[in-house]
Amino acid sequence: MIIMKPTNLATQQPSSLSIIFFGSSKYSPIVAQKLQQKLGITLVVTIPDKPKGRERKLTANPMSEFAIKNKIEVLTASQLTSEIVTKIAAKNPDFLVVNDYGLILPDELLKIPKYAPLNVHHSLLPKYRGPSPAPSAILAGNKTTGVTIIKMTTEVDAGPILAQKGYTLDPKETTDSLLIKLNTIGSEILTEAINDYLAGRAKPVKQDQSKTTYTQRFKKEDGFININTPPDPKRLDRMIRAFYPWPGVYTKLKIKSEKLKIIKFLPGDPFLIQPEGKRPLTISEFKNGYPQQYEQIKKLLEKQAHS
Repeated sequence: MIIMKPTNLATQQPSSLSIIFFGSSKYSPIVAQKLQQKLGITLVVTIPDKPKGRERKLTANPMSEFAIKNKIEVLTASQLTSEIVTKIAAKNPDFLVVNDYGLILPDELLKIPKYAPLNVHHSLLPKYRGPSPAPSAILAGNKTTGVTIIKMTTEVDAGPILAQKGYTLDPKETTDSLLIKLNTIGSEILTEAINDYLAGRAKPVKQDQSKTTYTQRFKKEDGFININTPPDPKRLDRMIRAFYPWPGVYTKLKIKSEKLKIIKFLPGDPFLIQPEGKRPLTISEFKNGYPQQYEQIKKLLEKQAHS
């Protein structure tokens, strides 16, 4: 693990720390829980609740639920306006911690903490900067990845490294399983890094800019498969695992003379097929239940069977 060491830093007892946590995904509470247990969280900043599902029912944000359960003050905002920044500054934070938040922190916010704004990034920086490091590692067929704790700077994901730890991917790893594991690792090295930072035991490590790579923000259409020109089996397997649970891998087929319906491909052995509105099926179940549709995607399935 790489540790950074600030100069002329006064030691502070963790119990008196003011830490503000920024997060919004289902994985954010993994890191927040450990941080709350070890050092405490003063304020949670997250995005507003959003409607989900067919009924568009308003669903509680995972970090809002975490904050309420742990009796932590929560601040929700769709944008980090000057008013929101002022409210955060009023807490006199020692650290800001960002993990799977979704919004970029403005420069004026980065200057607020007494010690540092920290980010938990799900790759071994400088590799895979940007919004999608976990699925990008699976899509590329990487055997290893990891977690990096950085001190945030104006340039996204470019700050000096505070801590870093690698992880070997399971051959059947999905983005969902990978993010659970990486956030668990991140929760451990984050609290260690903050303690070492306060104790003055660290030294900042600049990222090697020559080794920098970037990721893109995936869109729903990235998971679409043209059944007339399907990807090779290795690519398809990586897509199904990398795009699970979002954006998913899918195509469109005609079911029983109806209009085109979405057919999803889900992680399995080798994978599962889910007709729109139905349960996931094995390939043999799909063949028996939807013989005409099976013929439409037989080329794709045969490639997979002989890989």
